Amino acid sequence: MKKIINTDKAPAAIGPYSQAVKTGNMLFVSGQIPIDPKSSELISTSIKDQFDCILKNIKAILEEAGMTLKNVVKVEVFLKDMNDFGEMNEAYKTYFTEDYPARVAIEVARLPKDADIEISCIASTD
Repeated sequence: MKKIINTDKAPAAIGPYSQAVKTGNMLFVSGQIPIDPKSSELISTSIKDQFDCILKNIKAILEEAGMTLKNVVKVEVFLKDMNDFGEMNEAYKTYFTEDYPARVAIEVARLPKDADIEISCIASTD
């Protein structure tokens, strides 16, 4: 049985999808771009600032599901420009400090709202 997870502490979905879906002990968090949930504005400053915004939103979604970043088992990072990989990696290390989740980082041609970065993740209570 699946449960839809939504919180107003993270941006509303900009299409026909849920912020996250929980099934059993697994939580699948949809891709998040750097949108401020209060203003609905896209953050377009540094990759670090964008990463911080996205992780704040992901943390809010995880919290709504009764989880934290420690429950994350896989992270998918989509970058508009792989030259931002180093800066993203430095920001990443401030959120995931041990027992790192599995991860993929991919350069893509274009992201929703022309964002520079999008992140999705999978979390588990096991």
